[in-house]
Amino acid sequence: MGGFKKFLLRGNLVELAVAVVIGATFSGLVQALVKDLITPLIGAVTGGREPDFSDYVFTVNGAKFMYGDFINHLLSFLIIAAVIYWLVVMPMTRLIGYFDRNKEATEKECPECLSDIPVAARRCAFCTAVLSEIPIADRPPA
Repeated sequence: MGGFKKFLLRGNLVELAVAVVIGATFSGLVQALVKDLITPLIGAVTGGREPDFSDYVFTVNGAKFMYGDFINHLLSFLIIAAVIYWLVVMPMTRLIGYFDRNKEATEKECPECLSDIPVAARRCAFCTAVLSEIPIADRPPA
């Protein structure tokens, strides 16, 4: 029982549980944003009707194929993906790029193993290659 308790209280498991809860909450937030703001906006642009394809069906040998419901879910997915991209991914990419600007000035790439190492390093900490004093970009052509 002690091993099970230790497993449950490991940091990774707790972080995963927090991520799942936050993800579920964020999913509800994004779905509400799409349902309450984006879809009515699309309805306003297309003439006052929100897009609804749920009545579109066809029947083959008594089997009912509700392709309109699939189209509704596909459109919902595409709208949610677009909202996530424009309101989460793009701002986070810009923010990370902003914070990484200073990092680029303090690190260089090892010519042997391609690891990021400090600019002032004379030996790579990863592959122990001896680095020349003149950066590769500043060397005269051979």
